[in-house]
Amino acid sequence: MVDIPMRCRCGHMRGVARAVSPSAGFRFVCYCKDCQAFACFLKRPDILDAGGGTDIFQLPPSQVTFIAGLDALRCVRVSDKVLRWFADCCRTPIANTAAGPRFPVVALIHSIIDCAADEPSRDALLGPPLCRIYEHSAIGPLRSNAPPPSLRVFAYRAIKVAGWWMRGLAQPNPFFDDRTKAPRSVPQLLLSGAK
Repeated sequence: MVDIPMRCRCGHMRGVARAVSPSAGFRFVCYCKDCQAFACFLKRPDILDAGGGTDIFQLPPSQVTFIAGLDALRCVRVSDKVLRWFADCCRTPIANTAAGPRFPVVALIHSIIDCAADEPSRDALLGPPLCRIYEHSAIGPLRSNAPPPSLRVFAYRAIKVAGWWMRGLAQPNPFFDDRTKAPRSVPQLLLSGAK
């Protein structure tokens, strides 16, 4: 397990994802319209692969810490269930979370993971993607190294998330105020498919 630095494109916002390994999280590629709308809102088509997919690594919130630039943290929501976080200083997507702090998952977006610091590939740090989801919304060719979802993969993820919940790893959550449990930024409404 390693600690992976996180940084936005301009370097103002920085943090650490602690104790990361391929078996310590869950990596997948999401082709949903909401992820695509988020990239469009940020004017960051570079975060999507050729098929419109976003490379995501899920881990418990307690393993994510910001050490600088929290003043630039912003979020949008497409639905009542998911908040999409970004660094306003340079429009770098950071992560997706549930709308409240109790769900024990932070879905880090690849653009915040600073692999260049130690130069190992994402595959070496995070393992290959275990699956791809919402492939019916792809806008181009699907990644060959991300297989279609299976019951086995969904069961593996469910067991992981249940374990994080039982071990109390939902807290602290860097995206929510510890005392009030409110998001650290007031969510803006982003209409799905917004350009």
